[in-house]
Amino acid sequence: MVLDDAKEAGVDVDGVELADVTEGPAVEQRLGTKADRRDMERMGKKPELRRNFQAFSLFGYAVILGCTWEWGLASGVFSLTNGGTAGAIWTFLAVCFGMFFVMLSMAEMAVGNSRAEQMESSDIVIQVSEFSPARYQKGLSYVTGWFALLGWQTSLVGTAYAAGQQFEAMAALSNPDYTVKGWQGCLFTIALTAVSISFNTVLYKKLPLLEGIIIVFHTFGFLAIVVTLWVMGPRGGSETVTTFSSNGWSSNGLSCLVGILSPIITLIGADSQCHLSEELHNAAWVLPRAMVATATANYIMGFVMVLTIMFTIGPDTEAVLATRFGAPWVQIVYNATNSYAASMTFALLVGLLLTCCLINNVTTASRQLWSFARDGGTPYASFFARVRPGWDVPARFLLTLSARLPLQVNAMAFTLAITVVLSLFIIGSPVAFSILTSLSLTGLVSSYLLAIGCVLAKRIRGERFPPGRFGLGTFGFVCNGIAVGFLLLVWVFMFFPTAPNPGAAGMNWSVVIYGAVVMLFTAYFFLGARHQYAGPVAYVRKDM
Repeated sequence: MVLDDAKEAGVDVDGVELADVTEGPAVEQRLGTKADRRDMERMGKKPELRRNFQAFSLFGYAVILGCTWEWGLASGVFSLTNGGTAGAIWTFLAVCFGMFFVMLSMAEMAVGNSRAEQMESSDIVIQVSEFSPARYQKGLSYVTGWFALLGWQTSLVGTAYAAGQQFEAMAALSNPDYTVKGWQGCLFTIALTAVSISFNTVLYKKLPLLEGIIIVFHTFGFLAIVVTLWVMGPRGGSETVTTFSSNGWSSNGLSCLVGILSPIITLIGADSQCHLSEELHNAAWVLPRAMVATATANYIMGFVMVLTIMFTIGPDTEAVLATRFGAPWVQIVYNATNSYAASMTFALLVGLLLTCCLINNVTTASRQLWSFARDGGTPYASFFARVRPGWDVPARFLLTLSARLPLQVNAMAFTLAITVVLSLFIIGSPVAFSILTSLSLTGLVSSYLLAIGCVLAKRIRGERFPPGRFGLGTFGFVCNGIAVGFLLLVWVFMFFPTAPNPGAAGMNWSVVIYGAVVMLFTAYFFLGARHQYAGPVAYVRKDM
């Protein structure tokens, strides 16, 4: 149990008096540094999660969760519809620019508020709770928490489906008669999510080690695919970066903005590392610097991969998009190598890396649910907020016949249930599945917009910011302004259809789903949540 060493040291853990815990390796491994424990006490929270992560393992965690070059490989070609090859390249660069300012804003907020120098797992909710005006903090932080919760839960389903597509591509490579079908994608999605949950429960203590190992495969896999395509693939000329496609829109620029969805999918997740701050040693110093390092590495690798795909896709882009493999990038690799073995090896590698991304996605999504429930923001909050003693994770999913281990169904089991329900839409209506999983982008973008908007409003009002261990200083106003402007632009264009004048089938119905979920969690707030949810800032100890 996480607090065993503290109890042995004579500390009142139930009263969260943790700052004076006797120092020692065992205590630090479980409860973190003395500063970490002091911050948790200041926040009025009991430290229930084991601090397994160090700087490198956190960097590996976020790089793998981002999976930027893998997502650029898997989804980059879909930018061709709006913008063409030039649009895909320049739009990706523009999104890197905008998301970098979003990340900097999030990094500053992650350690720069007066609640604590180190945020807890639901950090984005804390940011809004802390920086919004007192009269609005409860409502705004509640809405932000739900947007983040919806974003990460649906992102998990989309990641599981994308990972499964790579294994389906392997089946298509090995069997010319194989046809990709919805029920197969559904089963892959459920199975891979279950595997990922096992790494977050029974194998949780090995998770930091896994991050260190996978980062090696992530790096060498990137080099292998890039070198193979540049050496063996067809080579586009200068027209690759100058030829745009309007796809019927009034201008190439508008077409590129409509196609912004693909690079956003690749680069979203600026807050991912913050959700592990309670499991990180010396979080206040390490966390923001790991965020900057991760973003830099991911943006460079993602851009190089998109550039590679656009230059080596070949002249027949329509055939690539309509490939029987189900994954256009696999067709690009096969066209370059003319080898089933090489294509299958790369498909296996990307499938495994996306599965590792899914493992980390489960970590983030479950931490988000657990932490928001801990503050009373969800139905059955005490149920989802429970941490089983001895497991040190905010959930325990157990499918076992062993009578020695009781069944605990909470945050991660709920995550699996959501995945099962949404994945069934792959069988009945892939279009409906796509619309539902679009909540991953609209939810996360909305939560970022609210959080950074509150900080920008505070700066505009001229209010003083408490000191932190990572500050933007006078540059903060410009950084927050660019981030908010960029997120507003993205938020608008995420609801656009892929082509002008669409019929009912071609309409982007995600705005309807978005509106429906907003009405649902707003109704829940007035019907019940407002009586149990006070907002994270209400738990702060004012005497510290």
